[in-house]
Amino acid sequence: MILTGVLLAVVGLGLVGWFAARGRARLLYTGRGSMHSMPSYHGWHMALWIIVPALLAWMAWSFMMPGLVDGAVLASPAAAQFPPDAMSRAAILSEARTVASNPNAAVFNPLSATLAEPMRAAQQRFGLIGGLIVLIVALAGGGYGLTRVRAGFPARTQVERAVLGVLLLASLMAILTTFGIVASLLFEAGLFFKDVSPIAFLTGTHWAPGNAGGENISDNFGAVPLFWGTIYIGAIIAMLVAIPLGLMSAIYLTQYASSKVRKLLKPMLEILAGIPTVVYGYFAALSVAPMMRDFAASIGMANPSTESALAAGMVMGVMIIPFVSSMADDSLAAVPRAMSDGSLALGATRSETIKRVLLPAALPGIVAGVMLAISRAIGETMIVVMAAGAAARLSLNPFDSMTTVTYQIVQLLTGDQEFNSPKTLSAFALGLVLFIVTLILNIIALRVVKRFREAYE
Repeated sequence: MILTGVLLAVVGLGLVGWFAARGRARLLYTGRGSMHSMPSYHGWHMALWIIVPALLAWMAWSFMMPGLVDGAVLASPAAAQFPPDAMSRAAILSEARTVASNPNAAVFNPLSATLAEPMRAAQQRFGLIGGLIVLIVALAGGGYGLTRVRAGFPARTQVERAVLGVLLLASLMAILTTFGIVASLLFEAGLFFKDVSPIAFLTGTHWAPGNAGGENISDNFGAVPLFWGTIYIGAIIAMLVAIPLGLMSAIYLTQYASSKVRKLLKPMLEILAGIPTVVYGYFAALSVAPMMRDFAASIGMANPSTESALAAGMVMGVMIIPFVSSMADDSLAAVPRAMSDGSLALGATRSETIKRVLLPAALPGIVAGVMLAISRAIGETMIVVMAAGAAARLSLNPFDSMTTVTYQIVQLLTGDQEFNSPKTLSAFALGLVLFIVTLILNIIALRVVKRFREAYE
């Protein structure tokens, strides 16, 4: 709380410094060309020299303060009865930290309540020290910034460089996050493949990670049924629903619907993309899955399951209709009007013009939308969890229960289980494969979109 109050004070100092530097720069202005930069840039330069060093000091102290507080608590007489075990000491300090911030919190170890008061005192003491350090750094930065307020000082250049640095840092954060995700997947998947053969993992047909053990551990990690279930549900059944409906809705909205109907129907169609996937999962489990079970029973199947690939795939297809429809809509609208007008002028009907002129011309964009929709579908989790089942099965029967890569990742990483076991690490291997597949699909889609844009620009 103390450091947070000091941080607000630093922001206030930055505001005061902005006005002070701008006012001083205005006094230096004697006419056109008398100053290198406008007074407002001097104000921003001053504010940056107050706020940025203070923020860096605040972050550094926030990182060091917990260790200093724990050291002070351990040196207090109340910690004389501390157990020698490092894990027990860490647990007691964690409870003491909780009680220090919330006196009514329940504790498991009585020693934690004893250490709560020394912990609170140490936090306040080091919080005050940190606050003073941050304020001193802010004042020092402000003093330096004030000395830079001169007629010839390039304040504008310095401020623009600072803004450029912030933008570069924001860009690097996204890139570094991606690299971190890839690195974590590669590292954990590497640990998994030390015990399991990659060939057996990619080509095996028996998936039973709960039974993995012994010398033949690779025999229980055949992921082909998972890959097949992912493709069958997300790339086959879902696409059989999404492509016709999405494409036909795009054709209707661009070629047949009036402007009033289009303004009404297009937002309603795109609402499907904003519905949470858990809602689709409930719909699949409570409505579509029982219907598919009853239909399977009516055609003579014995003991059909409520969980089926068909139920999950159909609802998933409805979910990704906006992806196909929006891309097809934009692609059809981007086709030059002269092409359709020329076809109609030659005597072709509107349907013939759509089939033989518009669709072939818009095909790259439509294909890109389909590829993006497939990459979205194979990464879906909630619908599969609630409607498709957990059975790793190689089957062409859409009424059978199946599982996917995303479902198995959820199953393997939840619950109380050993993290460094091959069973848990297999989730990272599955995630790596899924990441590579979706990356390839997105690259293909982007290349197709680029080619489409180049064709009609």
